Amino acid sequence: MTSSGAGPAPGVPLPALSTFDAAMIVCGIVIGGGIFALPPLVASTSGSVSWMFFAWVLGAVLTLVGSLCYAELASTFPHAGGDYHFLTRAFGRDVSFFFGWARVVVTTTGPTAVHAYIFGDYASRVLPLGSASSAIYAVLVVALLTALNIFGLKESSRTQNVITLLLIAGMVLVAFGGFRIPAVPSPAPTAQLPTSSPLLGLALVFVLFTYGGWNEAAYISAELRGGRRAILKALLAAIAVITGLYLVFVAALDIGLGFEGLKASHAPAAEVAERAFGPFGRTLIATVVCLSVLASSNATMIVGARSNYALGLDWPIVSFMSRWDRKRDVPVAAFLVQGAITLALVVFAAYEQNQVRTIVEFTAPVFWFFFLLTGISLFVLRKKYAHVARPYPVPLYPLLPLIFVGTCGFLFWSSFWYAQSQHALQVAAGVMAVGLVLWIIARLKGK
Repeated sequence: MTSSGAGPAPGVPLPALSTFDAAMIVCGIVIGGGIFALPPLVASTSGSVSWMFFAWVLGAVLTLVGSLCYAELASTFPHAGGDYHFLTRAFGRDVSFFFGWARVVVTTTGPTAVHAYIFGDYASRVLPLGSASSAIYAVLVVALLTALNIFGLKESSRTQNVITLLLIAGMVLVAFGGFRIPAVPSPAPTAQLPTSSPLLGLALVFVLFTYGGWNEAAYISAELRGGRRAILKALLAAIAVITGLYLVFVAALDIGLGFEGLKASHAPAAEVAERAFGPFGRTLIATVVCLSVLASSNATMIVGARSNYALGLDWPIVSFMSRWDRKRDVPVAAFLVQGAITLALVVFAAYEQNQVRTIVEFTAPVFWFFFLLTGISLFVLRKKYAHVARPYPVPLYPLLPLIFVGTCGFLFWSSFWYAQSQHALQVAAGVMAVGLVLWIIARLKGK
């Protein structure tokens, strides 16, 4: 953005990221701790090797479809607010307020807290810090990455590139180790898929959680060099790398542990690494997982603070989050709020038996509901802003957007009922109720 005539306007995002930077941010967000923690849940809920790989491939296809839809939205309406900006244009700022609130307290901070705990679980294998070791490591990760991002965008993006490249190399090494292990017998493969998989919807919830984060590229669309179509290049490159890496990685886990062993494992990548490389494997996998968590958490924080910033621009009640530090190229207050809430979630989860599963349970319904709204916004914006040029219109319109919307609706329904069965829905409802109170206060003030 520029002011009328005299160079850059103070206090606003500027194009500072290359396509490679953006692709590394997307890869870093997506390849988080979930790929190390969730394959056993995907295996157990899918029920067979065939259905398991079907779920992973289907997750990749649906991710590609969604990314094409987001490429149209982000290239047409580039803004640091990402989804928040799309929803504001489509449905007005009252609807987008609740999306922004959910981002602040659930859908960005929740995954960051999940990844921080996964970091703690693996780091504790190498250097335990007592009975609360995982929680202590989780707190340290959140605090240190918040500080790094406040230091400046240039420093955090360069750190992101290095960590993500090391992560990809480490995952390839672990997968290589899995293929070296003598294969553990799995159920005999069939020429066709089994006739049914009653929990495929739930398996997809877990699979798409591991693919989650590609949409965050929308939040850096206003800071990306190379023109509006650069966002499409970054998304496609990132998804190609992620899909190939995931399929090879899951295949290595299945070969190294066998399907039944994978279902029963609490740390499948660690088991494969130790079988393949002996004692060194324990250190290797701990390092790889810690890199994945650092990459995902850092990248999530980069984009998450930008939605906080956009919310602050529109709503005076939280306007303190809209202050953009031009020198550092970051919204400092937005980062501080994000870090504080993430730490609160870490403390909340510390009292639960399975911290990772608990956070996924109550964040997933909120995430998929607003993801569904963003998909619908593409249709609304096509009508509402038909006159606006679209650098990249989604192909096969309206088929691909309908597939994306249908997928989001199905996964919202699946995650909603699953959260209800685990008594986690009350937490999500309570969080959104607080947002409702805040919205009423803002409206009563006439803002």
